Amino acid sequence: MNLLKALATVSGMTMVSRILGLVRDVLIARAFGASLATDAFFVAFRIPNLLRRLFAEGAFSQAFVPVLAEYKQRYGERETRMLVDRVATVLALALMAVTALGMAGAWAIVYVSAPGFASDPAKFDLTVTMLRVTFPYILFISLTALAGGILNTWSRFAIPAFTPTLLNVSFIVGALFLTPYFAPPVLVLAWAVFVGGALQLALQVPALWRIGMLPRPRLDMKDPGVKRILLLMGPAVLGVSVAQISLLLNTIFASFLQTGSVTWLYYADRLMEFPTGLLGVALGTILLPSLAKCHADNRNAEYSGLLDWGLRLTLMLALPAAVALAVLAVPLIATLFHYGRFDANDLAMTRQALIAYSVGLLGLILVKVLAPGFYARQNIRTPVRIAVVTLIATQLMNLAFIVPLKHAGLALAIGLGACLNAGLLYRKLRQHDIYHPLPGWSTFGWKVGLAIAAMAGALLLADRPASWWIAADWQHRIVMLSGLVALGAAVYFAVLAALGFRPHDFMRRAA
Repeated sequence: MNLLKALATVSGMTMVSRILGLVRDVLIARAFGASLATDAFFVAFRIPNLLRRLFAEGAFSQAFVPVLAEYKQRYGERETRMLVDRVATVLALALMAVTALGMAGAWAIVYVSAPGFASDPAKFDLTVTMLRVTFPYILFISLTALAGGILNTWSRFAIPAFTPTLLNVSFIVGALFLTPYFAPPVLVLAWAVFVGGALQLALQVPALWRIGMLPRPRLDMKDPGVKRILLLMGPAVLGVSVAQISLLLNTIFASFLQTGSVTWLYYADRLMEFPTGLLGVALGTILLPSLAKCHADNRNAEYSGLLDWGLRLTLMLALPAAVALAVLAVPLIATLFHYGRFDANDLAMTRQALIAYSVGLLGLILVKVLAPGFYARQNIRTPVRIAVVTLIATQLMNLAFIVPLKHAGLALAIGLGACLNAGLLYRKLRQHDIYHPLPGWSTFGWKVGLAIAAMAGALLLADRPASWWIAADWQHRIVMLSGLVALGAAVYFAVLAALGFRPHDFMRRAA
């Protein structure tokens, strides 16, 4: 399989999910604005969502896929199937226990994760209620991640990439049609999380059955493959998901700021997740199985070449996305969220957070490419040490920025922390003789920089003042924003083409 084609497939499916996610957020913003209810929901959703990223898509996937790829390459179908059965059984039992404990101790979790809510009993109680509804999401989505890791190892990328759309569909249906049936109405969002998680898991079952890897209950804690995965998972929780831990700590800080701060950070983060998902998550998804297979077969030159390919694509696509997010912050937020109870002040506050986040977009995406360079080799210690340094540095920056910059300071700390994480990962890959840059990087870099400068200039000249975006109706906003996005993309890729870039230069076969 061609990796560029696989990237296009995963990115395309992810784009569908992200677009539906933006529709979801538009509907939530229109119905609930930035209020006590939305602050409560976003905290209740962030906790199981954090666990999803930590244990399911983060530590579990990074630990499971390399071992699964090794079994598939070396030991044959029977041993691979036994591994899948035993891992699935252990994971399901552990998740059931975690879910039960989370629901029972919801009040304590809310008190720890958003202590500022304790001063407002109504907000605190609502958050606890919604957390009990959303917590089973971690069970559904972790088993979905198990299925996705299996399918990705078999180069079946489309179904796992499409799966997140079901959560967004659940939100949209709930917000549009079911709100009147809940008291308070915001509870519909918590139940949408529950239903969306169940639907995502159900979608994986036929795909697993078709490749003969639908898990069956088979408990064996002494299985060497299970032991290896569990040993890799522990430290990988921190190594892969340091940004998510920082987001949770940011929620704690933001809970002490003015009402709306949690929501402003959420909407800015949602816009950041669009390019992060399209490029970072997609690249990490398709690179990890190929890197693991190269390592299993001792193909070191091909391993380094895969990393080089991923880094060039990241630089070429993530840098212009970061600049465009900063330049088009007002048009994006106004077009997507400035409706109903989401007022001009909410727009201005969300803009501050988005610009601060955009500083670290390149770092956030680079981590998705560089971290698999270690995990595919089952090297846990190096990224964990880097993650600890990054986490400490991020929290020190939180303390330094929160007073002068408020919620935007928290976003800036996340972005700068991601850049530090990426820089240290890159340095260690070079020091460990894992990655060797291919020739032509300096020429590649200045050409990309020139194209970004041309794009930014074109967008600044064509954009309208903030007052226009606030006053315009939604139809004019959509038309103008679409025109700006098209203009920026056209200028950027036209300059790259004039400088000699061609799509076939980035074609690469999977391992």
